[in-house]
Amino acid sequence: MTKLAHMLGRMSIFWFVLITKASIIRAESKAFFVFGDSLVDNGNNNYLATTARADSPPYGIDYPSHRPTGRFSNGLNIPDIISEKMGWEPTLPYLSPELRGKNLLIGANFASAGVGVLNDTGYQFANIIRIYQQLDYFEEYQERLKGLIGKEKAHKHVKESLVLITLGGNDFVNNYYLVPYSVRSQQYSLQNYVPFVISEYKKVLKRLYKLGPHRVLVTGTGPLGCVPAELAQHSRRGECAQELMKAASLFNPQLVQMLTKLNNECGKDVFIAANTNQMHMDFITNPQQFGFRTSKEACCGQGPYNGLGLCTPLSNLCSNRDEYVFWDPFHPTEKANRLIVQQILVGSEKYVYPMNLSAMMAMDSRA
Repeated sequence: MTKLAHMLGRMSIFWFVLITKASIIRAESKAFFVFGDSLVDNGNNNYLATTARADSPPYGIDYPSHRPTGRFSNGLNIPDIISEKMGWEPTLPYLSPELRGKNLLIGANFASAGVGVLNDTGYQFANIIRIYQQLDYFEEYQERLKGLIGKEKAHKHVKESLVLITLGGNDFVNNYYLVPYSVRSQQYSLQNYVPFVISEYKKVLKRLYKLGPHRVLVTGTGPLGCVPAELAQHSRRGECAQELMKAASLFNPQLVQMLTKLNNECGKDVFIAANTNQMHMDFITNPQQFGFRTSKEACCGQGPYNGLGLCTPLSNLCSNRDEYVFWDPFHPTEKANRLIVQQILVGSEKYVYPMNLSAMMAMDSRA
């Protein structure tokens, strides 16, 4: 190798390292905010007088502390894994007394198990943080952030942040289909209820956008009729509950359409749609392909498919959580969550539209 070639090689390596470090710094400097329900709640409900909580064993059995944290998982949930993949500190629950000082710069998790798009969803759980209250808390958070770093820097910090929001499933499972002849099912046919929920969701997202974030990852519902809780109640041979599957099949495409219209109104791709329904259906259709033994039976529970009641210390508990798609009657295992995040990060438009998270981060790093 000539001296010039050697120098050029060293310069190339230097610039590669410099650029890589710069991109990592940009990723680390992004705040992360989480809104939604039990799929993304990381402990807010621990601080509330509600039955919608996951603060007792065996929840958290595979979490680093091996203790329950309020996450509805055996270990990490989707926001945790996104933070891990980005090299960020995990977000703290907004109600945690530890969320103060420099911890505010990491972001915050406002999610609360049991909530939906609609205010009347989850009423049976009593004290939960409904979505508009979550947004109120986000405003409150921003005032606290201004006190820490000043108004201008706080505005920039929020604008350049990443937001994850997960809503919709409870509006069907814990509202429309909660009981026979529910109030909402008397008011609306399913074909009319779905557009109603979508229109209300649009109002939520418009308010969120007005509060400053310019990158919002929106997950759809999973295949609602295939969770062990629904199999236990409606399935004879392990087939998914058709009425709930119909709800998911109507809701998810309409959600993508609504997000596309919102992006057009914003004049840029603010909202990214994650097709978690398809991701889950991949597991359910062919669990063995992903290393699972079963996609029908929950790891923790009782009754048919371990789908009845709550996951408690008295429940049946599997020995290897990685063999199960579902941890409890409603929620995925950490392994399933990791596969979902992988698709969010690098999946095709079939899974993440109009771009995946890696493409979005690369675009923002060049801005």
